[in-house]
Amino acid sequence: MADIAHATRIEPLAGRVGGAAGVALAPAAPANRVSLRADPKDAKALSKALGLELPMSPKTSARNDKGRLAAWLGPDEWLVIDENGNPMADLAKVKVLHSAADVSHRNTAIVVTGKGARSTLQSGCPQNLSDKVFPVGSATRTVMGKIEVVIIRTGETEFRVECWRSFSDYAFDMLSEAARDCLA
Repeated sequence: MADIAHATRIEPLAGRVGGAAGVALAPAAPANRVSLRADPKDAKALSKALGLELPMSPKTSARNDKGRLAAWLGPDEWLVIDENGNPMADLAKVKVLHSAADVSHRNTAIVVTGKGARSTLQSGCPQNLSDKVFPVGSATRTVMGKIEVVIIRTGETEFRVECWRSFSDYAFDMLSEAARDCLA
C-alpha cells in the first residue's frame, strides 16, 4: 500500500508581531473560511446548518459561542470564518440551492487591537470606522492601501482584517507602519 502524503498549511504570517504603543498586530489563529452565496430567502436553512443566524443587513456580522463568524458581504454573499469547526461539512447537508467555496487556502487575517487600532486602520482605509458608523459587530469589504480586505469589528478596540495570503506581508507591513505613525 502506498504512503499518503498530507499537506500542512503554513500560515503566511506565523510568528510575526507588530504594532506600537497602544496598538498590537498579530496573525489571527488558523481558520476554515467559506465564501457562501445563496438567495436570501434560503438564509434560514443555511443559518440552521451553520449554527448561527446569517446577518441580513449591510455591514453586519454574527458570531456564535463556538468560534464561528459570518460577515455580510452582499445581498446574497457571506464570508464564514471558523477557527474550530468545518463549515463546509455543515453546509454539505443543506438541501437549498447555494454555492459554498472553501477559501481557507486563499485568506489569512490580522488582528489589530488597542486604543489606536481604529486610527491604524483608518490610515490606509477610506471607510468610516467610527463607533457611530461602525460599531462592534460591523463588517465591510473595502480597500486598505492597494488591496481588497474584509474588516470585522470584533470588540471595542479590536478589528479583524481578512486579506488574501499573497497580500498578507503587504497588509502587515502597512499596518505596522501605520501603527507607528498614528501614535508618533
